[in-house]
Amino acid sequence: MAEHPELSAQERAGKAFPVSWDQFHRDCRALTWRLNEVGPFHAVIAITRGGLVPAAIVARELGVRVIDTVCITSYDHVEQGHLKVLKGVSADTAKLGGDTGKGLLIVDDLVDTGKTARLVRDMLPDAHFATVYAKPKGRPLVDTFITEVSQDTWIFFPWDTALSFQPPIREGAA
Repeated sequence: MAEHPELSAQERAGKAFPVSWDQFHRDCRALTWRLNEVGPFHAVIAITRGGLVPAAIVARELGVRVIDTVCITSYDHVEQGHLKVLKGVSADTAKLGGDTGKGLLIVDDLVDTGKTARLVRDMLPDAHFATVYAKPKGRPLVDTFITEVSQDTWIFFPWDTALSFQPPIREGAA
């Protein structure tokens, strides 16, 4: 689940973890290397919106042609709120995994508190759940991930940021 860029730096406590497009692509490919040992998968299911980009990369690398989405909203403009399923997995995709999701791959950019992951896990308990990044509270709900960050880390995904000048850390630095 993607974190929100509308919040100012003062509104976010914790550490900043900016991720470039290049780094995110490398991390998605690293995730795919791990998933290649677990599959094959009948379909990839992206948790929108944050899971769309990694799901596309993973599906391409694994040669999976069936890609579906589960659309859940959990954030308001300040913090995580009540979960709401906007769109479930299609019946055609669900059939590929039987009643429990076996052989399906769920992909998201991040598992944070685990609320969204738990909801999707309940939908497809035997699906393989993969995220690029994981925080400690959500980590137990994920089968495969690449990088664990502290719970107080705020990840700035490349689709949430723009290039801008950054002043030197130390005044007078060349």
